[in-house]
Amino acid sequence: MTVKAILEKKGHDVFTIGPNVQLSEAVRILAEHRIGALVVTNGDRKIVGILSERDVVRIIGKEGGAALEKAVRDVMTPKVKICNENHTVNQVMEIMTVGRFRHLPVERDGYLYGIVSIGDVVKRRIEDVEREAEEIKAYIATA
Repeated sequence: MTVKAILEKKGHDVFTIGPNVQLSEAVRILAEHRIGALVVTNGDRKIVGILSERDVVRIIGKEGGAALEKAVRDVMTPKVKICNENHTVNQVMEIMTVGRFRHLPVERDGYLYGIVSIGDVVKRRIEDVEREAEEIKAYIATA
């Protein structure tokens, strides 16, 4: 199973934010849409960073509420791990596990194309395992 199959099912919509937007606005968007990360782009869907809930918690823990006045660019993770639509579910799980993060932007031709979360990946993996179990049961029943 590939990232392409996940995106075909869930869609390519991604919540993005610009690097100069105030952190308080980013937090509002995260809360309003009940999401864990925003991909930071410079307007042309080129990925320049990612802002996760962890980034927000770290800066508020360090600087308190005044951190909400900072620009996203000062808080985001600038070195973003990405994947493409040809990555397999297992490859994506490994990237997320090694990097210890839950959101992985998908790039196509150098531009943001989608995003997969650990929830998307686990859901797909469970579906695959359940399908395989049903196939084995059907095989055994006909043998």
